[in-house]
Amino acid sequence: MQTANKFSVSRYAPQKGPLARLTARDSVLRRLDWPILLSALAMSLIGALLVWSATRHRDTLNQGDPQYFLWRHLLNTGIGLVLMIGTVLLGHRTLRGAVPVLYGLSLVLVAAVLTPLGATINGAHAWIVVGGGFSLQPSEFVKVTIILVMAMLLAARVDAGDLEHPEHRTVVKALCLAAAPMGIVMLMPDLGSVMVMVVIVLGVLLASGASNRWVLGLIGAGTAGAILIWQLGVLDQYQINRFAAFANPALDPSGAGYNTNQARIAIGGGGLTGSGLFKGPQTTGQFVPEQQTDFVFTVAGEELGFVGGLLILGLLGVVLWRACMIARATTELYGTIVAAGIIAWFAFQAFENIGMNLGIMPVAGLPLPFVSYGGSSMFAVWVAIGLLQSIRVQRPLSA
Repeated sequence: MQTANKFSVSRYAPQKGPLARLTARDSVLRRLDWPILLSALAMSLIGALLVWSATRHRDTLNQGDPQYFLWRHLLNTGIGLVLMIGTVLLGHRTLRGAVPVLYGLSLVLVAAVLTPLGATINGAHAWIVVGGGFSLQPSEFVKVTIILVMAMLLAARVDAGDLEHPEHRTVVKALCLAAAPMGIVMLMPDLGSVMVMVVIVLGVLLASGASNRWVLGLIGAGTAGAILIWQLGVLDQYQINRFAAFANPALDPSGAGYNTNQARIAIGGGGLTGSGLFKGPQTTGQFVPEQQTDFVFTVAGEELGFVGGLLILGLLGVVLWRACMIARATTELYGTIVAAGIIAWFAFQAFENIGMNLGIMPVAGLPLPFVSYGGSSMFAVWVAIGLLQSIRVQRPLSA
């Protein structure tokens, strides 16, 4: 017995050291999904270069400092990483208990946009100016809270073992909670964010195991709602003009169709390998509006060419692939739903952003995840990465 005790001490005592704890099989660092983390970070760093190229000559934006947006983009990325780490350390299960508080806070923030606290930036009344040159777009964080609040409701009784699938009344409650902030965002109106939220809701319902009738019904209701919104004139004129220009690019080439036309010229001029970083004629000549945010992909297309654009798509593909693996491997429905909502969010928003740059989707004012400049967007997507990492870290080792 004494020999066994000595063996046990000599065998396991080294595991108590800091380095051993970091490298142990059950350590957080070992269990992180490094491909998804490194791919997201690579996109953010590539985005910093693209944003820098798009803004270094725009004195009206960069306050006379060519590197102004570069450092701010890197700062946003750094803050995003801190938020990701905090989310992993807290854990998605701990956050599950705080979802009602987070949901209420997001409702307050998004509703504040409709008060005198709200501000109009780039034609969208969707911001709160917090001072010091910083502003907050609450609708970005609503995407996260919609995922969390729906997952909390839909998975509660299933994870407890009481049911195999969510009840109809639970689905109704989840849809009502999602509809409340979406309705406020629509009043801004921020149609692009609402489109993303609708896709998130569809992804969440599909992952939850709810009846397909709910998915089909939601698609039908969404179509009817879009027609009603158009008929009631809820959209601002500039949004209507964007859809008209998408349907007919030659309708207003110097007005509503200008952004898309210039974007296609920039991307088309890049060819296979591009004109070189900081050497794009369209980018240097400042012909593409909002190039650091909504149209940042045009910088990649013009200056890095097809190869650069394919690199961004490849990195995004890695993020989505690894997120799908995390969703499949988790043993709890709550984690599966959260991961599925994030996948739907990233996939659709990236498709819409790149699509409007290529002219195959209408302009909707959505940033390219991780790449576009914007603090609120950057913070929200890194929190989402933190949730994915937490789902992976907290799953059983055998999973």
